[in-house]
Amino acid sequence: MKKWLEYLEIDSEIEDYEKIHQTIEKDIVFKGTNLWILVFAIVVASVGLNMNSTAVIIGAMLISPLMGPINGLGYSIATYNFGLFRKALKNFSFAVIAGLTASSVYFLISPVSTAHSELLARTSPTIYDVIIALFGGLAGILAISSKQKGNVIPGVAIATALMPPLCTAGYGLATVQFNYFFGAFYLFTINTVFIGISAIVMSQVLKFPIRTVVEEKHKKYVNNWITTIILITIIPSIYFGYNLVQKERFSENAAKFTRTIGVLEGSYLLRHEVNTDKELLTLIYGGNELTDDQKLLITNTARQFSIDSSSLRIQQGFSVNGMENNVLENYNAEINRLSSKLKNQNDSIKNYYTLGKQLYNELSALYPVITSSSYSEGYLNSSIKGNAPKISIIYITTGEKDLTVSDKDQVKEWLRKRLNSENVKVVFDK
Repeated sequence: MKKWLEYLEIDSEIEDYEKIHQTIEKDIVFKGTNLWILVFAIVVASVGLNMNSTAVIIGAMLISPLMGPINGLGYSIATYNFGLFRKALKNFSFAVIAGLTASSVYFLISPVSTAHSELLARTSPTIYDVIIALFGGLAGILAISSKQKGNVIPGVAIATALMPPLCTAGYGLATVQFNYFFGAFYLFTINTVFIGISAIVMSQVLKFPIRTVVEEKHKKYVNNWITTIILITIIPSIYFGYNLVQKERFSENAAKFTRTIGVLEGSYLLRHEVNTDKELLTLIYGGNELTDDQKLLITNTARQFSIDSSSLRIQQGFSVNGMENNVLENYNAEINRLSSKLKNQNDSIKNYYTLGKQLYNELSALYPVITSSSYSEGYLNSSIKGNAPKISIIYITTGEKDLTVSDKDQVKEWLRKRLNSENVKVVFDK
C-alpha cells in the first residue's frame, strides 16, 4: 500500500511557493501582451462561432488568457489575500466587458447572423459542464503549481471553454436574443465559478501559505460566501442536466419503439417525428386505415418503451380502405391518364429520332457533303394573339466543303415537301 501511495505523492514536484505566487500574479493583469492576446482571441472565437468552425473555436480557446484572473481569484480567496482578490476581480471584470463588447460589435456588423450548431451548443449548460469546469480547473491549478507543467494548460483551456460562451453571449446581445445571452452567460459563469473553486481547493490541499493576518470571523464570512455562490451556480445546472438526460432517454426509447411498429396488417409507418422538448412522438401511417384495435396495440406497445399515451400522436396519412369507390375510380382514371400522356411523350421522342434518322439518310444520299442532322418539333411563340403555330426544326452540319446557296435553297424546298409543311426552319452549320 505504501508503494502504491508513492505514485500519488506530489509534494516533491511542487514549485517554490514564491514562484507560484509570482506566476499567478503576473497572469492576472490585462495589459500589454495579455490585453492584445485577449482582443485577438475574442475576434477569433467570434469568427469561429459565426462560421461554425470547430478548429477556429479551439484555436481561440488555446490563445485565450482568461484562465489567469480566474485562477488568481481562487488562489487569493484560498490564501485570504484580499488585495490580490480585488486586483484579480478588477481585471477579470474588464476582460468580461471587453469580450462582450467586442463580440457584440462583431456580430452586429457580420453579414451572417444564423445561429449554427457550435453557437447553440453554448446556450444550454448542464451539471456536466460543472464537472468539466471543476476537474479541468483542478488540472490547471495543479499544472501551474508543478515543476513539470507539460501541455496541461492548453488542454484545460480547451476543456473548460471560457471564450466561446462569452462570445455567444455577445451574439445574444447583438441579435437581441436574450435566451441565448442568459444561457451562454450562465455557462460562462459555471466555468468561471468552478475553475475558481478548484483553484481554492487545490491551493488548500497544497497548503499555500497565507500571506496576511486574517481573523477567524473573516474566514467564516468568506467560506459562507463561497458556499452560497456554489449553490446558486450548481442548482440550475442540476435541473438542466436532469432535463437533458430525460430528453436523451425519450429520444432513444422512441427510436427503439418505432422500429417495432413499422408494419401493422396493411398499414405502414410513413414517418415519425420526435419532439424532445415537449416529449411528443408523432406517428404518421399510410395504407389501410388504422382500426381502434391497432391504435390500442400501438399505445400498449409504447408503454413497454416508457412512452406514455399522452406523449403519443397517431395520424393517418394516405388511406386506401377509407375511400369511396368513385374516389378510387377517379384516382385510377387520373393515374391511367398520366400514364397514357407519358407513353405518348415517349412515343413522340422515339418518332422524332426515327424521322430524323430517315431525313439524314435521304439528305446525305442527295448531298454527300452533309455530315449530320437533327430533327425536332416545337411551337413558335410571339406577341401575336392566338395559338402558337407548330414548327419543324432541322439542324444540318457539313464537312470541310459547304453547300452552295442554291443547294441550301433546294434542301429547304425539299424538306417542306417531304414534311408536307411550310413551317420548316432549317439551320446550316459548317
